[in-house]
Amino acid sequence: MEFYSSGQPLFIDSETAAAKDTAIHEDDSETVAMIKELLETRIRPSVQDDGGDIVYRGFDLESGIVKLQMQGACSGCPSSSVTLKSGIENMLMHYIPEVKGVEQELDAEDEDATVAGQMD
Repeated sequence: MEFYSSGQPLFIDSETAAAKDTAIHEDDSETVAMIKELLETRIRPSVQDDGGDIVYRGFDLESGIVKLQMQGACSGCPSSSVTLKSGIENMLMHYIPEVKGVEQELDAEDEDATVAGQMD
């Protein structure tokens, strides 16, 4: 009941949720800010055109790996790993030299589905 009395929205629309992960904060490095801007302006619209979405999960400066999560139609799509590696990784590496690769981060539901799919 505390949640309902807090006045927070019950649902967050996809645009609001999407903007949270790529919002540029004061403590973001220049590299992270460039990654977020590229995701928001070039990559996310293309992925959304296919019925999915992409969420920024982090950047490891030492390894140069960007962590992303595929959502919507893209989360269970077999070609999402190709999209991630061929399209998104190539674009990020082209515009941002500090990026050395992209990895998909799975949430618990995606991991369960992947494990179930491998057992079939």
